[in-house]
Amino acid sequence: MISPDYDDSTAFLGDWGPFQRTVFALLCLSMIPNGFTGLSMVFMGDTPDEESRDSRFSKCCLDGWEYDTGTYISTIVSEWDLVCSDNWRAPLTTSLFFCGVLTGSVISGQMSDRFGRKKVLFVTMAIQTVFTFIQVFSPSWLIFCLLFFIVGMGQISNYVSGFVLGMEIFSPPVRDIYSTLGVCLFFSIGYMMLPLAAYFLRDWRMLLLVFTIPGIFCMLLWWFIPESPRWLLSQGRVTEAEAILRKAAQMNGVNAPDVIFPLNQTRENAGSLRTYSLCDLVKSRNVCCITILFSVSVGYCALSLNTSSLHGNIYLNCFLSAAVEVPALFMAWLMLRRWPRRLCLSSTLSLGGLVLLFIQLIPQHMNYVTFSLVMLGKFGLSAAFSILYPATAELYPTVLRNTALGTCSMASRVGSILAPYFIYLGGYYRSLPYILIGSVNILSGLLSLLLPESLGSPLPETISHMQTVVG
Repeated sequence: MISPDYDDSTAFLGDWGPFQRTVFALLCLSMIPNGFTGLSMVFMGDTPDEESRDSRFSKCCLDGWEYDTGTYISTIVSEWDLVCSDNWRAPLTTSLFFCGVLTGSVISGQMSDRFGRKKVLFVTMAIQTVFTFIQVFSPSWLIFCLLFFIVGMGQISNYVSGFVLGMEIFSPPVRDIYSTLGVCLFFSIGYMMLPLAAYFLRDWRMLLLVFTIPGIFCMLLWWFIPESPRWLLSQGRVTEAEAILRKAAQMNGVNAPDVIFPLNQTRENAGSLRTYSLCDLVKSRNVCCITILFSVSVGYCALSLNTSSLHGNIYLNCFLSAAVEVPALFMAWLMLRRWPRRLCLSSTLSLGGLVLLFIQLIPQHMNYVTFSLVMLGKFGLSAAFSILYPATAELYPTVLRNTALGTCSMASRVGSILAPYFIYLGGYYRSLPYILIGSVNILSGLLSLLLPESLGSPLPETISHMQTVVG
């Protein structure tokens, strides 16, 4: 185990020296590809206007279709005719991506806790980049879906591993800004790049090809991003942890103590090592309750994917959906600095949920009012999403932190898999997706009040250090 005063032992580094600034910037840059990979189906899977090739037949005929090329040159829908009786395949494609995200959440979390944050970060980054490139040459819808599943496994895995790596390297004052105006903001920057790239590249294959370029550059960061000293120490690899910290001290121009971690702590690490797994998450009532509580929020993904269904220009709508996250992240950062985590989560989730429930009261012709409410709901849920990750990381111990984050992400992805079909229901009743998303997030906001409070507490190192769920 690790002494709970890890932050005290490494305080000689300071909070914001050249070492921290360098790692902060590089980890944030590695998040940019995640912003456009997961949401690329907004454009790749959109359905252009279609008409039958023979006007004598009905719109859904056996002779095939001619598609309007005013908005897109090609999408997967127009290339493989995913319309009429095959229109269920388009939302299924997105759901299969999130099935990959779910699978990656479970596997990579345990791999990261066992083999290290850095290795999993870059291996899964390579998986995301390489398989996105292979997707460009997909000969059929089935192959495209299989590759998209694998891309989903890599996408969430490198995001979570990079997030945890930063949370464990940075001191408490930096963690709040890293989790909001760091990784989440750069995810949003990647998200904003999506409609800009899609506007100029109207062919889905060219769009995917361009998306592989940032990933290639990000993989070069292997030589500049260190492993988590906190994780190394949890594995008894004290010499390696101290070597990283001494190099960091040199970069910051400060002197490291002769002994960073006491000898008795080293012996304690060597004598009490054990491997933790997913089973340890559900053994104790406390851990199981926290895992369940974080599984409720699903609205962010559904609102992000629904931009093509909103009134107006799809490219502008998608950009505004991404841009609204920027002020939401600033608000989340300010809230995390002062407010209890439970109150931060409850207020933002409830705001997003309540606003979406009001949409059913808006007359259908008032499209801009509906759009404004959707963006306000996205604002609340984006803030909640950015608060959710640091709150989770602060609750779980180092020996299980990546597994826990991966598992909580997996639980929420069950909802993400259903998100495309929430949107699909809007074809039957316009407000139904918003009613479902709003209700789920209000419930999530109420349940978040049951979480233990972690504001001002050190990161727990073992399961015994975790707080109990409030009754």
